[in-house]
Amino acid sequence: MIPEEIEQYCGLHSSPEFPFLARLNRETHLTQVYPRMISGPMQGTLLRFLCNMIKPQKVLEIGTFTGYSAINLALGCGGTVHTIEVNPELETMIRKFIMEAGIQNKIILHIGEALKIIPRLQETWDLVYIDADKPNYLKYYNMVFPMLRQGGWIVADNALWDGKVLSKETADKETLGIIEYNEFVQNDERVENLLLPFRDGLMIARKL
Repeated sequence: MIPEEIEQYCGLHSSPEFPFLARLNRETHLTQVYPRMISGPMQGTLLRFLCNMIKPQKVLEIGTFTGYSAINLALGCGGTVHTIEVNPELETMIRKFIMEAGIQNKIILHIGEALKIIPRLQETWDLVYIDADKPNYLKYYNMVFPMLRQGGWIVADNALWDGKVLSKETADKETLGIIEYNEFVQNDERVENLLLPFRDGLMIARKL
């Protein structure tokens, strides 16, 4: 993992958050039990930059939380972001900040279980971002892969899981889910992949 002082240095030498994202970040930390689940400024900016570079028209996010990453994806992409959140109690907060960002025409929020919602979405995805329940990562991957265009991208967050992926023998079900996912993607000849040691790890895969 990156030393805290290096991460702070990087933050000081990166563009600051947009004001509405800073408010969302603060409200998340004030109101949520696990605020570290938010993508945060560095990762949010990376997702936005990624969308600026590959210019996806159809983006799927699995795991909205309070909406920080969805907003960044929408700000960077040229089309529409479908984002799925299982917790209905977060809907009001998510919609509030989507409105503040002024991109309500670019984000379609779905509330419910992703494994039930994804098959109903008749789209061909350019980019899929997975940041949800870890034991189901591989199920999400296999479900969306046929819907991903050739040359499309799948980005999975928490691919290092606080370094717990190095201790398979003592791993809990969340860690095992990440390990299973990483190993499957590494051996999937249908993709080219990079495990990026950024924040808590990003597994980036491009469909060949």
